[in-house]
Amino acid sequence: MLQATSIKKSYGKLQILKGVNFEVKKGEIVTILGPSGAGKSTLLHIIGSLDKPDSGEVILNGVNISKLSSKKLSAFRNQHIGFIFQFHHLLPEFTSLENICMPAFIAKKSKKEAEAKAIELLEMLGLSHRAGHKPSELSGGEQQRVSVARALINNPAVILADEPSGNLDSENATSLHKLFTELRDKFQQTFIIVTHNTGLAELADRKVIMKDGQIISGDQL
Repeated sequence: MLQATSIKKSYGKLQILKGVNFEVKKGEIVTILGPSGAGKSTLLHIIGSLDKPDSGEVILNGVNISKLSSKKLSAFRNQHIGFIFQFHHLLPEFTSLENICMPAFIAKKSKKEAEAKAIELLEMLGLSHRAGHKPSELSGGEQQRVSVARALINNPAVILADEPSGNLDSENATSLHKLFTELRDKFQQTFIIVTHNTGLAELADRKVIMKDGQIISGDQL
């Protein structure tokens, strides 16, 4: 479903990625581990089209996203890729329901359709009673679950998560990790997760280990 080939990336004279090859099948949970500075987040950002490689290509569901124009890339990202970050990045002035709907509104879905899907996701995540609450009125775990719902709203092909439980206590982290496996089992949702959390890594279908800008263990092509 996703294939990254010969990905190289440098910032100035600092080479971050040194020809990384990486692939993921539909419905897999793949975790990327490694020390700080290994290139994990940079690889994730390139896979998610938030950054461009110096060379190499990323193909998602048959589309070479490395060759898309900025306008087409933004639309493709919105419709096919969901993002979950360590910090939820919810908009403080909007309710849970409104935050979840944002990617659907950007995709030009109707208010009725977006809200119906958002309510369905809130119910699935046990947050229907929090639909009208703003982020400041939610616990850390609830905020991160709202961000998961936001990532799911457009039925993305893949969800990319960068240290998604890094800002949560152990109980909420465990709950979030369990949620990922439930979403994979129920919807065949694909996840690529950068993490230092060994518990989350053990739940994954595959672990990929990076060091010094290369994959040293996992799924070299």
